[in-house]
Amino acid sequence: MTSQLVGRFKRHEHKPHAEHRRLHEMYFPKHLLSVIRRERARADRQKSQFSLVMFRQVPARGRWATLRLCKVVLEEMRATDEVGQFDRHTVCAILPDTAPDGALKLIERVHENAGARGMNVEPVTYTYPTNWIDHNKKDGNDRNQNGSNGSNDSSAGGSNGGGGRITQVADWVRQAESTPEISKQIEALPLEALLERRPSFMKRALDVAVAGSVLAVAGPAMLIISALIKYTSEGPIVFKQWRSGLGGRPFQIYKFRTMCVNADAMKAKLRAQSEQDGPAFKMTRDPRVTRIGAFLRKTSLDELPQLINVLKGEMSLVGPRPLPLDEQAQCDQWHRGRLDVMPGLTCIWQVYGRSQVTFEEWMRMDLGYIKRYRVWEDLKLMFATVPAVLLRRGAK
Repeated sequence: MTSQLVGRFKRHEHKPHAEHRRLHEMYFPKHLLSVIRRERARADRQKSQFSLVMFRQVPARGRWATLRLCKVVLEEMRATDEVGQFDRHTVCAILPDTAPDGALKLIERVHENAGARGMNVEPVTYTYPTNWIDHNKKDGNDRNQNGSNGSNDSSAGGSNGGGGRITQVADWVRQAESTPEISKQIEALPLEALLERRPSFMKRALDVAVAGSVLAVAGPAMLIISALIKYTSEGPIVFKQWRSGLGGRPFQIYKFRTMCVNADAMKAKLRAQSEQDGPAFKMTRDPRVTRIGAFLRKTSLDELPQLINVLKGEMSLVGPRPLPLDEQAQCDQWHRGRLDVMPGLTCIWQVYGRSQVTFEEWMRMDLGYIKRYRVWEDLKLMFATVPAVLLRRGAK
């Protein structure tokens, strides 16, 4: 009996405040998202890092088993940490000011404590901020940082172009990088993948209906534009570029080519003449733009092929404009919030900003749209885009 008491004391002596953590401190799924976003905002303001660990029993068990696991996690956490239910079978631990190696220490303690109670726990670690580009390379999506396919349009913004719950991690076992040897270093996944908001059914239905209709009506005009591009300059008709999409995942955007073939090589020399502050590049009289390209950019007709991106589910009609990978990598930490939603053809910046605002104001406009992420807001922006395009407000 004495040896058992000594063993129990040693197991808990490193957490002097454990007795103050109770189940009533646990957040439920509907509140957990707000807590995570609040911690990310704090990390943005203080330029700090935080980690998040998901714990799930294997095999998955019922609600009471999850509450038992939550109690185990609470016993091992600091007073500044937060804990909540991610879903019916998963417990989420939020660790402020904690790097992945600090999260690993919590995992080791929870694994030991849970094992002593006959529970087999599998962890998955997320961290913020992290380099999502590096993670996409490891997933086999290594991209050219300039996003070029040989004939480059380097404009980041182009012309103009629901959800309140955490995305469920359905492929839990595949994403988990833990091994039976719990002491082995566990690689942290980017938090952006966890906080992304996929479009609602209504938003997606609106995207498909409008994009399909416009493509059907604009088909003849697109054929004429293709012929003009082909016969007025060398190079492909459609320009393709890798840009940052939902959750930071790269996707290939389509536009009618408006620049010369060697536009990428010329961009570095013209960088000092950019009229847009921040990482984005914009220039009123860009020497790389072709004759037909200048007209297409002024009228926003160069964006028509992006309706294909919408039908493919890579973009939405309304959402923050996607930046090229190299420009997104240069953004400040707090700009990452615009990756939470699917990028779009038009947004607040295309209607009311464009070349008339600073890069920081542009980013704040996008984040403001995300806060009001509703289908009704999308409809209002779509209707406001039409006069903005016809009047060519801010187009370059």
